[in-house]
Amino acid sequence: MLVLKIGGNEIDDPTFVDAIGAAIAALSEPPVLVHGGGKEIRQLQEKLGLVPQYIDGLRVTDADSLALVQMVLAGRVNKRLVAALSNAGVDAFGMSGIDRASIRARKLEHPGGDLGHVGEVTDVRTDVFRNLLDNDVMPVVSPICYGPGGFVFNVNADHVAVALAIALRADELVFITNVPGVLKDGAVIPELSPTDMVSLIADGVITGGMMPKVQSALKAVADGVKIVRITNLDGLKAGVGTRFLNEI
Repeated sequence: MLVLKIGGNEIDDPTFVDAIGAAIAALSEPPVLVHGGGKEIRQLQEKLGLVPQYIDGLRVTDADSLALVQMVLAGRVNKRLVAALSNAGVDAFGMSGIDRASIRARKLEHPGGDLGHVGEVTDVRTDVFRNLLDNDVMPVVSPICYGPGGFVFNVNADHVAVALAIALRADELVFITNVPGVLKDGAVIPELSPTDMVSLIADGVITGGMMPKVQSALKAVADGVKIVRITNLDGLKAGVGTRFLNEI
């Protein structure tokens, strides 16, 4: 069973969206697809005069931004992907973690500062996802999650993908980005361990949005996901990219 995560830098490219639809249609069984949408969120924030803020690559979501984030992720981006997948012949079902309270979260406390309405996953209703997959229906998941008392949290899409992969005991988790893997001097690093990650962050090789991806990938491996990779769409098809190792 496969969990795929695609990022916001790719989703506004119609060529990529069509290509991911064709690639998924060619798979032997439906995966779970988790998507971000950070690029479009940032663009809309700027149009509305809101200043995007980040802490260690994680988006700060204040009260003014929360409604915008829901609109982009659970609305515009999610439905664009479902439409493209349906056009490719995939039986795709668009949803968020709020639907059926399928992904529960609580406020994420970060040592770098207050992230606002940003959460961390506490529980996954695996039955919701397994029922869809058992009927050959592909869940297309936006990372808006359900909190205590019906509170809504924006959760980093990488973190949601990891939580789903762990809860569903996925055979593989693949982060699809706009680069073929973690790069050093322009070349893909084929394998990374936790020690490697610390060294590469200290050297400034891993920065910005790649930091939470790498950290998420290593967490998934540590918690039992057999294969975790960061790659691009070509790498997904070829089975290459940066693979993550567990040193324990």
